[in-house]
Amino acid sequence: MKKYVVIKLFLLPFIIITLVHLTKPSDARIYIDITSPVSEKLPIAIQEFSGKYGQEISDIITQDLNYTGIFNCIDKNAHIEKPNQNFNPKNWTPLGVETVVKGSVTDAGDLIVKISLYDVTENKEVLRKEYKGSLNLLRPISHTISNDIYHFLTGQNGIFRTRIIFITDEQGAKSLNIMDWDGHRINKIGIKSNIIVAPHWSRDGKKLIYSAEKNRLWNIYLLDFKELIEKKIYSSKGVNIPGDFLSDNEITLSSSKDGSSDIYIMNLQNSNLTKITSSHGIDISPTVSPDSRYIAFVSDRGGSPQIYVMRRDGTDIRRITFEGNYNTSPIWSPKGDKIAFVGRRGTNQIFTINPDGTELTQLTHTGNNEEPSFSPDGMFIAFTSDRDGVKSIYLMRANGEGQKRITPLNISAHSPRWSPN
Repeated sequence: MKKYVVIKLFLLPFIIITLVHLTKPSDARIYIDITSPVSEKLPIAIQEFSGKYGQEISDIITQDLNYTGIFNCIDKNAHIEKPNQNFNPKNWTPLGVETVVKGSVTDAGDLIVKISLYDVTENKEVLRKEYKGSLNLLRPISHTISNDIYHFLTGQNGIFRTRIIFITDEQGAKSLNIMDWDGHRINKIGIKSNIIVAPHWSRDGKKLIYSAEKNRLWNIYLLDFKELIEKKIYSSKGVNIPGDFLSDNEITLSSSKDGSSDIYIMNLQNSNLTKITSSHGIDISPTVSPDSRYIAFVSDRGGSPQIYVMRRDGTDIRRITFEGNYNTSPIWSPKGDKIAFVGRRGTNQIFTINPDGTELTQLTHTGNNEEPSFSPDGMFIAFTSDRDGVKSIYLMRANGEGQKRITPLNISAHSPRWSPN
């Protein structure tokens, strides 16, 4: 059992938030329905905040909201109203703007950021908040503001404070790293091994499981962010790879301890294993549906690696992929409506499919693209691609739009796993 003090860097930072209620819950308005299959982008103006660091913070908020694909952030050069002027709807109506964000930043030891959100049509301030935190929390504060604006306008939680675990290759060794959702604030967790694979978050975001090869054994480890300790939770002969958490006290895993690889459920409290697949083929890569009732996995029982779905007890197994002879790495969307996976079509590409096997959709086309991981709201996918010459982490919207690299080209990065919160 090892302790990693460095993990303190990754715990949610302490930010004081003061909210002024300007609307009653009964008066709350949803400005844009992101659940609608067809909706126009919401025109929003994010003015440059006054004070030191004001431009940096407002730029981060603009980048956050722009990437969602549901906002039209009006170019600052088109703004008629200056940041230091009082809000006047007449300055925004000609631009078609529906909401305006104004803010100020005070640097007095700690950062104090005040923001106001205005409704142009109703000519009133609808949200006012104040944020306080140390200077090194500038980006988390900015992302928190983005979350609050996003929630107010959509009624849904944003993903701007989430993090992504990933693996880097360094001088023949693998290392666990963590970064903000947008690729900033990359930090090493302090765990290295010759081989590290398959990191998976617990559903509350407080733990991480992964497999590492040490002393010629494939062990499964649990990293507790609260207790700051790493603990070996499973070891046996063969290859042992964790899958998703099934509950707070249960994980899925694949193990070849009895020969061919099968899927098991492990109780973390008593370490009991329950075998739920048994075939002459190889069964690996279990991913759990949001309601924990079903498990998708990869099996070559039909002659080639394909995606299957079964009930959590191993019954009612059915194949859902039939195009292509190599389909792997399934991941269930938090919405429950899609499974993303990797299909080999000359090169490896990312697809989505409904859990019943319908609506197969190819999302990527350039380079090799692997290891998809959904954001906690199911709206985005992180993945690995070598399209720029080196393995890097990329993001895209769940429909394949907005693909962009978020890790620098001077590191080899792969195996992203998006935090649940």
